[in-house]
Amino acid sequence: MNKNLEKFIIKLPVSLNQVLKKINYNAKGVVFVINRKNKLVGSISDGDIRRAILNNKLNKIIKKKSSIINLKPIYLASDSNIEVIFEAFNKKFKNVKCIPLVNNSKEIVELSFFDKIKRYPIAEPQIGVSEISNVLSALKSSWISSRGPFISQFEKSFSKYLGGGYAVAVSSGTTALQAGINALGLGKGDEILVPNFTFAASINSIINAGCIPKLVDIERETWTIDVRQIEKKITKKTKAIMPVHIYGQPCRIDEIKKLSKKYNLLVIEDCAESVGAKYKGRLVGLDYDCSCFSFFANKTITTGEGGMAVFKDRKHEEQARLIVNHGMNPKKKYYHEIVGNNFRMTNIQASIGVAQIKKIKKLLLERKKIVTQYNNYFKNIKDVELLPSNNWSKNSLWLYTLLLKNASQQKRDLLVNNLINLGIDCRPGFGPLNKMKPYKKYANGNYKVSNLISSQTISLPSFNLSKLDINYIIKIFKQEFEKII
Repeated sequence: MNKNLEKFIIKLPVSLNQVLKKINYNAKGVVFVINRKNKLVGSISDGDIRRAILNNKLNKIIKKKSSIINLKPIYLASDSNIEVIFEAFNKKFKNVKCIPLVNNSKEIVELSFFDKIKRYPIAEPQIGVSEISNVLSALKSSWISSRGPFISQFEKSFSKYLGGGYAVAVSSGTTALQAGINALGLGKGDEILVPNFTFAASINSIINAGCIPKLVDIERETWTIDVRQIEKKITKKTKAIMPVHIYGQPCRIDEIKKLSKKYNLLVIEDCAESVGAKYKGRLVGLDYDCSCFSFFANKTITTGEGGMAVFKDRKHEEQARLIVNHGMNPKKKYYHEIVGNNFRMTNIQASIGVAQIKKIKKLLLERKKIVTQYNNYFKNIKDVELLPSNNWSKNSLWLYTLLLKNASQQKRDLLVNNLINLGIDCRPGFGPLNKMKPYKKYANGNYKVSNLISSQTISLPSFNLSKLDINYIIKIFKQEFEKII
């Protein structure tokens, strides 16, 4: 018998003190009683002991006929699959923390714990030996803060991956956007057009940079900012556009570039979700004045927290370096040229990034396999629409996201909650900014498409999944989807 099982098993007779010690040691509030042939015959919980004390029926020595023993213990067959175990914990035995799994002879061969059953996170960082080795190297060097060799190494590696640009490593994708906006000379009173369907970091960065966001609806075909609506929103105060490659789907880059030239506008590209995405065969990130990436833990490559602002012009890169480092002159320590911020990436974070960028092709290939397996099933479901696709772009495949065509927001939210309760982490689409209190004043007009897409989208687990995992997720999705839709 393995040591883990020993913490949960007793043979009679046994002292009350021994039972209490085992319950305290295993921290699950229960022990299981087995006979001389190792067959499961009962259980004793901390609740059973409390009730015996209250009824004055507790003996110091617990024997076979003791009333404290539950002679009908909960158990499952050792070959029970994950679905059966989940159902047991979530429906049949809601307050139980541990269920023994028994063989045909009713011997306990394994224990299943509610808090350790495999669950499927929406995203999971792929951290390996090289990342850990780099972190240890950074720690041993004592360069653990915002100075150290890994930072410049990561910046150079990222620029090389994109095929150019001047990269500045920062503390997050949000600070990358804010640093980019200010480095381009934008500030108080300048309007920046931003899509209504995006994570709030996009609009927050504009506001925190001192500019005025103006919300633009998205187009149905790509879920990205509607180029036709952009032109309608341009005023004399408009100085820039912030397109977002939502869920890794590139926006219409060339059309936006034409508009920016026509109206003399700067473009700050939100690439937070689009590492590896391609537009007309080229990687996104080098088409505009500034492109900003996120390396949050749920992104394709990660540094835990972190981001990168990539500039087309070296003078903007130099300005950004001032901004992210308190406005301090790089050649004259503690002399500040401008009012700056502390947006710096640490050497420890960058050390993870250096390892991650080396495996980006592998990570993207793994994501493609996952998405392909999902698509092979969902493309045949009439009430489900896949992520946008076209012949001029290639999605980064960040999060596997579906649109539930005939579902209300209420039904979508119910599906999300049901899947989470069954161990499948998922999330609704980004909320439309025009409906949120802090951003309502920046809305003007109709946001029909973004409101619709937001209410009907759902993202499923997208990282580190086997074929069996994906088949299981699809099976549970189908089961819950058919109940609701």
